[in-house]
Amino acid sequence: MRSHKTIQNAYYVSDLDAAIRLWHSIWGIGPFLVRRHIQLPEVTYRGKPSTLDISAAYVQAGPIMVELVTQHDDVPSAFREMFRRGQSGFHHVAMIPEDYGAELAAYAREGCEVVTELRTASGRGAAYVDTRSLFGHMTEVYWPSEGLRALYREVEELAAAWDGRNLVIEVDPAA
Repeated sequence: MRSHKTIQNAYYVSDLDAAIRLWHSIWGIGPFLVRRHIQLPEVTYRGKPSTLDISAAYVQAGPIMVELVTQHDDVPSAFREMFRRGQSGFHHVAMIPEDYGAELAAYAREGCEVVTELRTASGRGAAYVDTRSLFGHMTEVYWPSEGLRALYREVEELAAAWDGRNLVIEVDPAA
């Protein structure tokens, strides 16, 4: 039996900066680590080479990370399959499996295909699996890596030490 631990809830937003202000004003959370126009040297859409221009903000909300993500272009992707320009809403949960390939194979046996797979310039990567038929949202399956775990630790530590100033921390898009 597989064990799933959700480590992130992600929301697609049409305006990243407005969403940051909204989430902070409603929930009081911060700071938000923001990566604009994330460098993605490897992207596939439904198994074929593609491109993707996204920006994201990461913030800790209690025991779970929240990601706010937006897509700047209209290239087909896991994001565009759910939201057009100007729309917003819940997009995916994320998890780090013990075995990336085995996790994707298990979802495939359930009839859930990989929509978008990507690798960042720093070597982190993930697949967005179409689990809408099961759960009503996508599932992001991360490639296990120390760099990814370090990002999660950093977001959690920054939130724990946050003094309410510097709501946005800009991060290198290649990081």
